[in-house]
Amino acid sequence: MDCRQDEIVKSLMASYHEVGGINHVDCGNLPSKQAIASLCEDLLHLLFPGFFSEEAVSSDELQLMTHELVAGIRQRLNVEVRRTVRLNGDIAPTESEGLVCRFMLALPQVRALLQTDVEAAFEGDPAARGFEEIILAYPGLEAIAIQRTAHVLFKENVPLIPRMMTEWAHGRTGIDIHPGAEIGTHFFIDHGTGVVIGETATLGNHVKLYQGVGLVARSLAAGQALRGKKRHPTLEDHVTVYANATIVGGDTVIGARSTIGANVFILESVAPDMLYALGQQEHKVQVKKQK
Repeated sequence: MDCRQDEIVKSLMASYHEVGGINHVDCGNLPSKQAIASLCEDLLHLLFPGFFSEEAVSSDELQLMTHELVAGIRQRLNVEVRRTVRLNGDIAPTESEGLVCRFMLALPQVRALLQTDVEAAFEGDPAARGFEEIILAYPGLEAIAIQRTAHVLFKENVPLIPRMMTEWAHGRTGIDIHPGAEIGTHFFIDHGTGVVIGETATLGNHVKLYQGVGLVARSLAAGQALRGKKRHPTLEDHVTVYANATIVGGDTVIGARSTIGANVFILESVAPDMLYALGQQEHKVQVKKQK
């Protein structure tokens, strides 16, 4: 059967020229998704030694393993950063090595923040049997770990890579946290599936979210004109938001120690120490008809 291959190839080549959407051409490569995925996995190894390894790590080998991981991440991240900084006129390709070095130096601080997140998960979930269970089995912690590392690169104005990192975590956990979101200490996402936190969201310390929570922007026609402006809500310290609540808008502030009930849609600020929940609902209970 003649599948008219020459015609197919010719049509695809025309599409490449007209539509674009190609990569790894003429040595102008963009970052590799596979390379970023591998870097995320190695970063988890570095942040939680022994927890994401197939083989046990002895204390005698820990320093050597850390040396190898740091060297490998630096080398590979340098390659990906050099590929992407050409998209940002504020960063010269020659600056990529220093940028990556600053990123690596920030990792102990990231680990300190993640320790508070583990503590918050343990204190906030009576089902947790220990810190080890939280690190190994809680998708929220994995999503937060990658977001906190990606946030360091985001603050350095690195294009693409931070978002690729958080999307890698999104695909694994079902939790979508933009690398630009500012998140305080002791952050806990319980269950987590379907949580969305937008780019300009600001979360204080000791914030707790349940599954399906959305911290999102209004859908406005201005589109790209809103880039860089505050579009997502602010949650102050000790705020709890229950399942499937949606909080909208850059001017919306949820005051400290307030609790947001499940299934609400909020477009306005809530004062501190408030409980915002649906009103009295009528439920109908009756005996089922027998077939």
